Amino acid sequence: MIPRLCRFSLRLRTHPPLHFLHSSPFSNLSNGKTCAIIDGKSIARDIKSRLADEINRMRNGIGKCPGLGIVLVGRREDSQTFIRLKLRACQEVGIASFVKQLPDDCSQDEVYDVVSKLNEDPDVHGVIVQLPLPQHLNEDQIVEFVSPEKDVDGLHPLNIGMLAMGRDPLFIPCAPKACIELLLRQGTEIASSRIVVLGKSKISGLPISLLLQSHLATVSTLHACSDNPEIVTRQADIIVSDVGIPDMVRGHWLKPEAVVIDMGAKQVKDPSRQCGFRITGDVCYEEAIEVVSAITPVPGGVGPVTISMLLSNTLESAKRAFKFT
Repeated sequence: MIPRLCRFSLRLRTHPPLHFLHSSPFSNLSNGKTCAIIDGKSIARDIKSRLADEINRMRNGIGKCPGLGIVLVGRREDSQTFIRLKLRACQEVGIASFVKQLPDDCSQDEVYDVVSKLNEDPDVHGVIVQLPLPQHLNEDQIVEFVSPEKDVDGLHPLNIGMLAMGRDPLFIPCAPKACIELLLRQGTEIASSRIVVLGKSKISGLPISLLLQSHLATVSTLHACSDNPEIVTRQADIIVSDVGIPDMVRGHWLKPEAVVIDMGAKQVKDPSRQCGFRITGDVCYEEAIEVVSAITPVPGGVGPVTISMLLSNTLESAKRAFKFT
């Protein structure tokens, strides 16, 4: 018997230059073709270049620039790494950044106070709370406390609710927005495609499923209680995975010529590396490139584009606040 899944918790529509797709040195066993490696770093650089031009135009036109407020609770190493990447990206495009750090043992009210001040600050156009939070804090309530008009992560119930209703939210969540951007740039037809989303988290799996449905795809969401995931996944034209289980999706799970968007990223021990580990996605990369037509690598695939979508949402918020067109 095939086991159940292990437990696990739109706007840039341009055709990419060819350098965004790299040919793998491995040929697909099924058809002799090469697998296209979707270069998220190059796509992110292109997006950031356009955002920088737009922000420079705003600065020259009205003397203003977008501002992003970041709330960081505790000293989780992965959270601090993500914050550094976001701050560096803000600096590259000209977005002002404001980091508010709180200790691990801070209270719910202390977080509310910091978020409230950022909500009211006219120089801040986007507010994000770096997740996950310490267990004693109510994550849902804190995310909901962020002003929907500054919710550039797109996780406020108002924005998710509008997405679920098929309406345009104020902000599309960054990871799902990156997923759509990668598919569009790769030239993949989304409408009428059969898509499997592995994972149903509030941050990525759920909003990705909703967003793909809004693009008229036929979407199946697999999770911890899903039976026969291999059989279901093997029927998909597009697979989007974000479960955080290294190499869970094997080559025989995949339909020949499918497109894979791998959003998983976990550290795996690797004594051959100087740092002692490597970052691995949900999909077994070495097996997948023998089968599929295109895949995002880990790292260097979805991650850089997700950060670019955060910058894009922040710029859109500032343009809305300044009535700048």
